[in-house]
Parts: sequence; C-alpha cells; structure tokens
Amino acid sequence: MNISKEKKGDILILTIEEKEANLSKSEHFKEMVLSEIAEGETKLIISFEKVEYLDSSFLGALVAILKNLLPLNGTLRITGLNADIKNLFELTRLDKIFILKDNLETALQDFK
Repeated sequence: MNISKEKKGDILILTIEEKEANLSKSEHFKEMVLSEIAEGETKLIISFEKVEYLDSSFLGALVAILKNLLPLNGTLRITGLNADIKNLFELTRLDKIFILKDNLETALQDFK
C-alpha cells in the first residue's frame, strides 16, 4: 500500500495514495500505523483525499488504530473524505467515534 508520511511538528500526517482502501490493503495499513504508534507517534492525521472507495475492513483497521491510541492519550483526525465515504462513516455511526475534518488545515488547527 502506498502511503506518504509528513511531519508537522509533533503531528504525523499520513496520506493514502491509493484510489481504493479495501481488504487487500487494510492489514498492511493497520500494521504500518500501529508501528508508528509503537515508535511514539500519538498525534495522527490520516488523509483520504485520494481515496475513492473504502470498505468495512478498512473501517475496522481505523477502529483498531484508535483503540491503540486512546490509552496513550493520542489524537486522531481523519480528513479528505469524499461524499460516499463520509456517508459510510455516518451510516455506521463511526462519525460519532472519529473526528472527521473537511481538509488538512482544519485538522491541523485541532492540535493548536
């Protein structure tokens, strides 16, 4: 899975550079992000700006990531969701668990 990483101060920004975030990629994604958390990253932004399709296995990976961050008082923001993916978060009520931001700038403001 192709993911770009960028640091802004102590915030790690992960941008998924794929059109599909699905079962074949979810495990690798989860392991990569959990590895970053294990190395001390606790402020994360995950950008889906290039993603056109997301499935339930990827939602499960996001839940696992959040469960690992919470005991560390970590923070996760999700940004760049298209209308279909945002609807999926709303249908599954995960929009009540995750903090969704329209763009990277508004996500970064949450850390100030």
